[in-house]
Amino acid sequence: MLLTFDTSSPTVTVAVHDGADVVAQLVSAETMRHGEQLTPLVDRALGEVGISARDLTAIGVGVGPGPFTGLRVGLVSARTMAYALQIPVYGVCSLDVLAVEAVDTGAVSGSFVVATDARRREVYLATYDEAGHRVAGPDVQRPAEIAASVGGLPVVGEGAALYPDAFPDARPPLRPSAGWLARCVVEERVELRDPEPLYLRRPDAEIPRAPKPVS
Repeated sequence: MLLTFDTSSPTVTVAVHDGADVVAQLVSAETMRHGEQLTPLVDRALGEVGISARDLTAIGVGVGPGPFTGLRVGLVSARTMAYALQIPVYGVCSLDVLAVEAVDTGAVSGSFVVATDARRREVYLATYDEAGHRVAGPDVQRPAEIAASVGGLPVVGEGAALYPDAFPDARPPLRPSAGWLARCVVEERVELRDPEPLYLRRPDAEIPRAPKPVS
């Protein structure tokens, strides 16, 4: 029994995989409330399957890239649960999850790009081959600066929906799915990482530096 969740996007997504397929999947009804919604969604997903946390054998979690606060909620929760239950926890790049879903659902054929919202009028992006293997990135850039380098490739993810002038060939899905994250882990379709946040820039909130001494 594998529990997976991703908090790298504005919504929280949670799933349970029983080793054969995804048997429960939930997405938060509200955005930007990761801390309040993750635990209730986990409880609901486990309840739908009729199991408790102690029946889990592993946890999978999206490591981003994504906003500092959202990622922290998911990763701290994953590490805490795994430690308490004494089970392994696997981290997965959230862009890779979008890529695998796009390939397996037929949304793309050939090379493509995944771009998600990085705020500040920027996107997180990576380039993939026809099989969904990452060949470049992830990186964070302004859409206008990379529109030409994308070269008309299809663009999966919320970044394309937010910046259609830069990415006219938008393809689904928009946001990472915990169900597809679970398939990625079980089938070892992507690199399994340590559950550490994939930050591509410094967090918005930082501890102020000490003032310079007056000379």
